[in-house]
Amino acid sequence: MNALVQEIANSQLKSDLPAFKAGDRVTVSYKIKEGNKERIQQFQGDVLQRRNGGMAETFTVRKISNGIGVERIFPLNSPMIDKITVDRKGKVRRARIFYLRKQIGKSARIKERRG
Repeated sequence: MNALVQEIANSQLKSDLPAFKAGDRVTVSYKIKEGNKERIQQFQGDVLQRRNGGMAETFTVRKISNGIGVERIFPLNSPMIDKITVDRKGKVRRARIFYLRKQIGKSARIKERRG
């Protein structure tokens, strides 16, 4: 039974996702349903972490909107995600960069990874 469940879960995984990790700036195009209409909203920010694996994998994106930090957790394999684009690669030394929550201004910047 477990092999069958694993096979079904592997068939549901998305294969067209770019390689990104914590510290990268990404733009997530997310489908939003309002009544019977559907539109695409973009959420651009820095990836704080990637978590779990397989079907349960999620990633957290943080942005500053009108001086207030906004974080959103996206399921990586969600059918509501239209596309993910990596805008710039960040140079960080940790897999989870929650220290950005305490920093403001220039200290909250992430250096760009070259190459």
